[in-house]
Amino acid sequence: MAGKKTGILLAGLGVALVAIQLVPVSRTNPPVEGNPAAPAEVQAILRTSCYDCHSNQTVWPWYSHVAPVSWLVASDTSEGRGKFNFSTWGRYSPEERALILKRVVHEVREGDMPPWYYTLKHTDAKLSPAQRATLEAWASGPQS
Repeated sequence: MAGKKTGILLAGLGVALVAIQLVPVSRTNPPVEGNPAAPAEVQAILRTSCYDCHSNQTVWPWYSHVAPVSWLVASDTSEGRGKFNFSTWGRYSPEERALILKRVVHEVREGDMPPWYYTLKHTDAKLSPAQRATLEAWASGPQS
């Protein structure tokens, strides 16, 4: 009897896993309007550690197409773009840019960005002390 219940439970779980794949998830990359003016070294750091969530240049890995992980990836990307988007940098006023960059300095200094769970899979996104210093110096300096 226990074996039959286990089989039914596993079959139900399998059906549920297949069914959740039908839940639509938005994985879009709207046009890039421009990026912040930054030295090549800073651009490289931003692309590697920030752009997947804070730009319209997201690289959607294979697992972003498999629920329920796809929901988390799409949600994090939407939330990141909602906070600020490097691909629409020209839309922000100089005051907004200054506030965003102040937040970037704080998040980088505290080690909150990129998030720890992102760097588990994207090990190259983890910021070294030198990269943190480079980003902080750029974000704290004068911006165009």
